[in-house]
Amino acid sequence: MARWKKPTKEEVLENRRTLAMRARNGDLRLPRAVVEIRKGFGMTQQEFAKALSVTRRQIAEIEAGTANPTLATMEKIGKLFGFSVGFVPKAPTLNS
Repeated sequence: MARWKKPTKEEVLENRRTLAMRARNGDLRLPRAVVEIRKGFGMTQQEFAKALSVTRRQIAEIEAGTANPTLATMEKIGKLFGFSVGFVPKAPTLNS
């Protein structure tokens, strides 16, 4: 299995721009968003967990979609990336 390679500073900046755009468009959803935010910073689950003062297992469960993170945990994740937690309006569907 290939070892994961940390992104360069330029790649981190590009990842952050892309994630911010997706967030503005309402196209960033849990649990995939947490994976992309963490990898956008070039962090392992352990490093990300330490930065948030949570356990690696909590991060793994959030990323797997098996956790029900608290609002406080979600705010920590958002704050680290410069996001706030809130409601995002859904795009209108053809049936509504």
